[in-house]
Amino acid sequence: MARARSLGLHHVQLAAPPGSEAAARRFFGGLLGLAERSKPANLAKRGGVWFDLDGAQLHIGIERSFRPASKAHPAFTVPDLDELRRRLDAAGVRTWEDEPFPGRDRFYAEDPFGNRLEFLGPERTHGTPRPRVESETY
Repeated sequence: MARARSLGLHHVQLAAPPGSEAAARRFFGGLLGLAERSKPANLAKRGGVWFDLDGAQLHIGIERSFRPASKAHPAFTVPDLDELRRRLDAAGVRTWEDEPFPGRDRFYAEDPFGNRLEFLGPERTHGTPRPRVESETY
């Protein structure tokens, strides 16, 4: 079997319940600071909302029989992990840590719909990971 030379990532889609576009805009646009992008007219009728990521897109799609993704998740890189976590904690978003990740500090959070999100800080070139801090506000 021939190996693909290069795969790129165009978008990641997270599901959300019907009528949740305003909450998605507040969380992903307002709290995380992602820029919303227009959906093509033929897809806009399905609902949902799309955002720009660095070199890719995040699509929040509406699913009638929605169930949050508690294991599968996107992982976002952020320049200031501590600042983002403080902002999420202050907004009442549940955040938590897991096992250390090689070369990066990280934490998890839930979007307003219960989907798991991972946030990774810049790569570390040396040193040990930060101590684990459990924060479960909501």
